[in-house]
Amino acid sequence: MIGKAMTLRLGQCVRNFVVLVALTLIAASFGPHVAGAAPYAAYVMDARTGETLYSENADTRLHPASLTKMMTLYIAFEEIERGRLSLDTMVTVSKNAAAQPPSRLGLKAGQKIQLRYLIRAAAVKSANDAAAAIGDHIGGTTEAFALRMTKTAKAIGMKNTTFKNANGLTAKGHLSTTRDMSVMGRHLFYDFPQYYNIFSRRTTDAGIAEVANTNRRFLAAYKGADGIKTGYTDAAGFNLTGSAERDGVRIIATVFGGKSTADRNAKMADLLDLGFRKAGKNVAEQPPTKVAPADDEALVAAAGPDDALPEVEGGAAKTIRLQLAVKSSPRPLPRPDSGEAAEGMVAAMQGGIAGALAEATAPDAPEEGLENQAVALADTPEPAPDAITAPAADSEATLAEAAAEPEAAPTELTVTAAPVSGTQLALVEVAPRPAKRKAPIYDAPIEVKLDASEVTEVMTLSTSGGRHYGVMVGQFSSQGEADRFLTKTVLADGTILGQGLRKVTKGKRGYDANVFGLTQREAELACSRLQAKGVQCFTMGE
Repeated sequence: MIGKAMTLRLGQCVRNFVVLVALTLIAASFGPHVAGAAPYAAYVMDARTGETLYSENADTRLHPASLTKMMTLYIAFEEIERGRLSLDTMVTVSKNAAAQPPSRLGLKAGQKIQLRYLIRAAAVKSANDAAAAIGDHIGGTTEAFALRMTKTAKAIGMKNTTFKNANGLTAKGHLSTTRDMSVMGRHLFYDFPQYYNIFSRRTTDAGIAEVANTNRRFLAAYKGADGIKTGYTDAAGFNLTGSAERDGVRIIATVFGGKSTADRNAKMADLLDLGFRKAGKNVAEQPPTKVAPADDEALVAAAGPDDALPEVEGGAAKTIRLQLAVKSSPRPLPRPDSGEAAEGMVAAMQGGIAGALAEATAPDAPEEGLENQAVALADTPEPAPDAITAPAADSEATLAEAAAEPEAAPTELTVTAAPVSGTQLALVEVAPRPAKRKAPIYDAPIEVKLDASEVTEVMTLSTSGGRHYGVMVGQFSSQGEADRFLTKTVLADGTILGQGLRKVTKGKRGYDANVFGLTQREAELACSRLQAKGVQCFTMGE
């Protein structure tokens, strides 16, 4: 009997042990996701100067994961600045983008969606399909866009980075460093401050869904934190490039290889604390040099020794570039002699063109200023489309500007010979080159007519009821200049802006002309209309 009882107790112990092991495995599978042994690296810089404050394995090439999306967004902002795209540009989702794994916005192949929503989804939710859609739209293919990403990285000082895709999913040779990603974050902050606030939004409307920020826990927990980007893959671990500002001191730090979200956030807090302790209080700000965007035709060119970066430890990569940019644009040969009348007309124009050239190259000429553009929008009627007149001062200045640009295409002058007598002048037609725009060209806006119920008189503005958005329409060197431009802009398009509160605020770079007290829809609609007229405009708000 004793032996039988001992056997029963032993069997019960074995069963209990098996159950305990099973429960442990189940709990582990549903518990917090902990990364494997991803290599750890960290870097801290004073964002005001780019000075290194701390580094650990900072130049070791590792997997950046979704920190990659910072470069994808940087290039999207470049395209908007150049006028090739606008926030309202409709992007057709490619099959490649629609097939990307989570995290996803849920895009379908062939779907059309505004660029603004893709930017929000990529920046806030870290959506892989949204980032791929941006890259495919700009670059045409994943490979072409990755080449541009790598070229741009090298241009802004990311010395040890090569990209293979737009979203950061693990791929052979898709590698970066904590130092390089901190450099990337600094350029985002300084080169495109008008878009930087997207990285601090806790939630945002991504068109087809309301999405939450993957970095919301750290943003809420760390004083002064306002970005920038999280990342995670099995190969990378938990990554984060973070930025925070306290008392005029801004610190940017990057950590690779965190073991969990909580571990990564704790390490980032320690790194930023270290940065604030070591950074000087009265330091002269030295913004990084903003580089010119790469031409599409120059993305591939003959590789040089300095272009080779190791794909993996012990390997090497080679980038082949093909230079197709036009180096010169010679003017066409003169037409055969059309008689003394033609010669007289050309001679008569020389004085006017010379004067326009002098005016266009004068150092204090304000022709490119936003204030002059607003005056032109508000006061100058458009010429009749079919009118043929002798060139006025503005058209001559346009010809002079074209002549002053070495890469500009030649302007043809078609001289129409006609019988002349006495003081009669013949007509000179400028064929058929359009006038040079003095601001980025954006897609044609979609006219939206507001119902009477949507336009209300606002006597006392409040941030309640969703009216906590605004727009910035320019940055100026003096308060008076900002106030004058703001007044003219509101008068030129006062249907929506007239409801807001005009305010000039002093920033680190000058005086900002703002209109506050708008709804999100009103702010975006106002900017869409102003951008279509060539006036730069940026929305602000939650």
